[in-house]
Amino acid sequence: MLGYIYRTPRCTLQENTVNLWSRLCLVFSFTLVAAGPVAAQAYPNKPVKLIIAFAPAGPADLIGRITALKLTDILGQPVIVDNKGGAGGNLGAALASKAPADGHTFLITTSAFAVNVTLSPKGGYDPDRDFIPVAVIARQPNLIFTHPSLPVNTLAELLTHAKTNKLSFASPGSGTTPHLTAENLFNQASKLDMVPIHYRGAGPAITAVVGGEVTVGSGALSTPLPFVKTGKLKALAVSSEKRVAALPDVPTFAESGFPGVVDDTWIGLLAPAGTPPAVIQKVNEAINSMLKTPDVRERLSAMAFEPVGGTPQQFADYIKTETVKWGKIVRDGNIKPD
Repeated sequence: MLGYIYRTPRCTLQENTVNLWSRLCLVFSFTLVAAGPVAAQAYPNKPVKLIIAFAPAGPADLIGRITALKLTDILGQPVIVDNKGGAGGNLGAALASKAPADGHTFLITTSAFAVNVTLSPKGGYDPDRDFIPVAVIARQPNLIFTHPSLPVNTLAELLTHAKTNKLSFASPGSGTTPHLTAENLFNQASKLDMVPIHYRGAGPAITAVVGGEVTVGSGALSTPLPFVKTGKLKALAVSSEKRVAALPDVPTFAESGFPGVVDDTWIGLLAPAGTPPAVIQKVNEAINSMLKTPDVRERLSAMAFEPVGGTPQQFADYIKTETVKWGKIVRDGNIKPD
């Protein structure tokens, strides 16, 4: 009887201890489950930075600033822009790739991101490993334009003129799609020898042509458009599939003798690798929501941009397709970064 009485308290103590730990674990588990949604709802909890991989006044900057303004309203935190132009977009991309992956730093870049895979693979980052695509924001065709003093009015006349006159063309940077569009058109397809003059962004390139420093230019449509409207530049052809509403009298490349040549400069948002999936999803939804608002669509249309949106996976697939396309032009033209 004494042995039985001795063992009973010992067994009960052990069972009570186990029960206590079980209850504590259960409470802790419930706490974690409850904290998850709270943490997700708390994002963002400080200002968000958009690193724009190009200089002010270009397409990436224009779209980046519209995005920052609208996301400030949607996300409830200030969204600031930080222009880090240089090296055809590689400088800004390299900086963004090393930013904390907490969802408070993103990269705004262009289709140069897909080009640089072939053009400058040692740009200081790995595009596949170091980034997560979030969404394509907008896109627009590239435009071939000239200074009004050049005695040409069509793309065909420009090509003929270039055969007997030494011409160069301004681009917003080596490896940008306006640069490669012109390289493909002038030097690969037409067998000319037009030398590219690279500037640090679309703004400086347009300024050079408006000022007569260079007489031919290639740029994403939004930047030269105001100067075309005021007669300071002549628009010869657009790289879109159909004519654009902003310049209804300007023919496409296909109409100008280059069927099948359709190029876009796109602007997209990427996050540093390791950014939580919930954050990627929330920001993707914010971008898609932004692109549905009438004021944003009106502003994009005024600059000849087409809103895109879509899922992160669609953007990832698009980058792969663009990488193959532009990679061929880079290799065929033996194009090197400056």
